This record gives sequence, C-alpha cells and structure tokens, in this order.
Amino acid sequence: MQRPGPNAMRDWGDWNTQAQPRNPVPIPRAANRPPWPPTPAPTLVRGAVPAVSLDAPTIPLRGRPRRARRVRPSGPRGRNPWWRVVRYALLALLVAALVLGGLTLRRLYVFGQAISPQIPLSSQTGFMGGGQRVNVLVLGYGGAGHDGAYLTDSMLLISLLPATGGTTLISVPRDLWVQVPPASGTYSKINTAYQDGLTNGYNGLPAGKMAAGAEAARKVTDSTGLPVSYWLTIDFQGFRQLVDALGGVDIAVPVAFTAQYPRNDDPAIDPGWKTIHFNAGPQHMNGEQAIEYARARYVTDPLSEASDFARSVRQQLLVHALLDRARQVSAWPGLSGATDALQRTLYTNLSLTDLLLFSAKLNLAQAHRVGLTDQNVLQDTQSADGQDILTPAIDWHAVQQYVTRQLAP
Repeated sequence: MQRPGPNAMRDWGDWNTQAQPRNPVPIPRAANRPPWPPTPAPTLVRGAVPAVSLDAPTIPLRGRPRRARRVRPSGPRGRNPWWRVVRYALLALLVAALVLGGLTLRRLYVFGQAISPQIPLSSQTGFMGGGQRVNVLVLGYGGAGHDGAYLTDSMLLISLLPATGGTTLISVPRDLWVQVPPASGTYSKINTAYQDGLTNGYNGLPAGKMAAGAEAARKVTDSTGLPVSYWLTIDFQGFRQLVDALGGVDIAVPVAFTAQYPRNDDPAIDPGWKTIHFNAGPQHMNGEQAIEYARARYVTDPLSEASDFARSVRQQLLVHALLDRARQVSAWPGLSGATDALQRTLYTNLSLTDLLLFSAKLNLAQAHRVGLTDQNVLQDTQSADGQDILTPAIDWHAVQQYVTRQLAP
C-alpha cells in the first residue's frame, strides 16, 4: 500500500473547493427526488477521506422501513374473550329490558283503560302540578253477594296540596243524615248516595258507576265544604285480593279489641257469627284479617271501639299501611297480581297518570287525620223511622269550618 505523499492534504483541499461551492443555491425539487440535472460525482484522490457536506441532498433509503410491532392491550379492547361475553350479555339484558318495559307499559295502559273512562296518559288535574288542593273520595262497598251490596260502608276523603305534599285524611261517617238525591227533600244516610246514582242516575248522567260516584262526591262536598271532583271505588273482595297479592300489610294496632263478625259476607248463605280478636301492637294481616279489622262494627270489648269514629281510625290506618306496602321493593313481585285484582274491582274518574301521581305525592307519615263524630261537630239522634243517625250539633256551616281548620298546609 502506497503511503500518501506530502501534497495529499493540498490535493484534497483543491478537490473540495472545486467540487462544492461555498454557498450553494438550493434547487427546489419534489420530496424524495434526486436533483436534476444530476450532480456529477466528484473525483476522489487516492487515500483521501471525502468530506460530508451539510448541503448535500438526502438520498432516500431503498425499501419500506420496518414498522414497530403493535402490542394489543389485554383489557376490554384487546383480544380478551370474556369482554365479548360481557358485551353480548349486556346487549341481551338491554333488549330484554326494552321488551319487558314495553310489555309493562302496555299492561299499565290496558289497566288504565279498564279502571277509568279517562285516557290513561291524560290529566284532569294538570298532572298534580298546580297550586290548588286536590280532593279524592275513596268509597268502599261489599259488592255483589253482600248484604247491602252497594252501600258505601267506608267513605274516606283524601285531601292533598300537591305543592307541599300536605295530606289530610277525613273519615265521613256512613250514618250522616243528608238529602238523597241532593236537594230532593228526601233524607237518607249518606252511604246510600252511591247506590242511588247507580240505580237511578244523577244530574243528567245515566244510571251507572259514573252517576253513582258523582252523586256520592256531591253529598260529601255539601257536608264538608271541600270541592270533591274526583272519586274511586273498590269492593271488599277486591280489597282482600289486593292485600294478599302484596303479601299482606303491617299495622300497629293502637287498641286491642274483640268483636262479633259475620261468618259469611252474604247472610243468606250463612247467617252465623264468629268472634274475632286483635291484640295491641304490630300485626301482620292478610286480606281477610285486614277487612275484618277495618269493618268490625259489633265490638264487645272495649265498647269505645264500637263507634264509627274508632272504625274510621282503623280504616285510615289500613289505607296508610296498604300504600306503604305498595311502595316497598319486596312487594313489587306481587304488583302484577295486585293490578289483576284492582282491574276487576276498582273504578275511578281519574286517569291512571293522575291516580299514580296522586298516590306518589301523599305524605301519609305526617298526614292530618280528621274524624267527624259526636265528640266534635256532630250529634247522635234518631230518624222519624227509628234509624240511628248523625246530624250537625249546630249546623252544616260549623261542620265545614271545623274541616277547613284541620287541613294540612
């Protein structure tokens, strides 16, 4: 190998000066394209090291660069087979929920059509959103197969102020002596008003449930002074089935009592009597026991529980317990059976929407309970034909003022 001569560095410097200008002018070109015309290759001097110019064009590498290997995550977005199972399961649950929801809404709509002449999703009360008090009269009667089938032995007026939830339960005594039909000059017990409208019609309405409910509501309006536009009815057989469908109700019995009770609802089938007894304290009752507790009239001990006022208190406790039970999650599996029972026995002039909103807004835990008795504004007396009746101790205006003062704000 020949050693470089003394002029090697000079020769390299001459070449570098001739081959590369000091300030080359860049020539625009397309990306990754060699310059045109091509730059002539420099002549290298043997043994010299070529210089690298910073202004020399970049020569692209041949072939495609190797791509970094993609690492798939091991979580839900990776190739974990369990994620697919979970995803499909969630999708199936969603579809099932939509189907069941649709069936439930359909069932509720059919139920609403069966219990009321109003369109289920309509509102007669402005969806309980107004500032006006809403009064609903609840009427309970024995129904077909009972003695006095359509005499309303239970009359409970529920007054609600939707804006505050203020709730008042007003028991209307069945023996209240009033004009039936209204303004007719003919007097009878107030529990006959529903039966009269059912048989004879009322205020242009043909004989039937709508006329019966309207006439009973009118008589309660005249007695209490509260405008009663809405009502609902339920027979005792349906009430039994409702309580049983919900799994029974829990009632804190305030006073123990013993009473005589008919062995059968229809005396023609069995005119006999049985003895019933309720202890004081918490009690779990099925449908039959609940009806006996609420309707017992012939109390033998203590006699204070034989009054209409004591019975009205028991009925209010039962309504409270029933609504509380319906709101409990453990009772929801029985709601299907409950709606079946109610569909055959309940009727109202409220739409299903208004009825549900009314029930939801009630504040029964702090409700004011009002009883019209001979201890406040009524007096015991007898009618000309010998019936035991209740009349105002002073006048109807005094009764109405008393009711107004008891309303929950």
